[in-house]
Amino acid sequence: MSLWKLYYHFVWATHQRLPLIKSSREAPLYQFIQHKTNDLGGYLRAIGGIDDHVHLIVSIPPSLALAQYVHLVKGSSSRYMNRYYADPDALFKWQQEYSVFSISEKNLTIALHYVNHQKRHHAKSKLLLHLEPDALFSRLIPP
Repeated sequence: MSLWKLYYHFVWATHQRLPLIKSSREAPLYQFIQHKTNDLGGYLRAIGGIDDHVHLIVSIPPSLALAQYVHLVKGSSSRYMNRYYADPDALFKWQQEYSVFSISEKNLTIALHYVNHQKRHHAKSKLLLHLEPDALFSRLIPP
């Protein structure tokens, strides 16, 4: 059995930053992402977000490419949400873009706290801007 300690902080947003993650849909979405991560051989250490984006702290094996993980989780979670938690007003869809950061074991506790308390951080505007999608994606798109 191989030993690996790889920690990643993923962030991705809903299509056009629409508020698609309503409170009634949040728990099923998060549970699905956890199950999918487990199915892929990974471990979801934390998940949190608000109505238009999610943050995940994930350990995934080195045999699974990061882009592959994101593709599989985003695609299957969109299909799941549209099949079982359909909203007649809006198709559940993720933006194509995402961000990922590696996390050292030393900084894991800080990252876990940040992700687990996303709603509080957003409510109090106490965000780590380098880890939020608005700040991240605005750097990718020229003015």
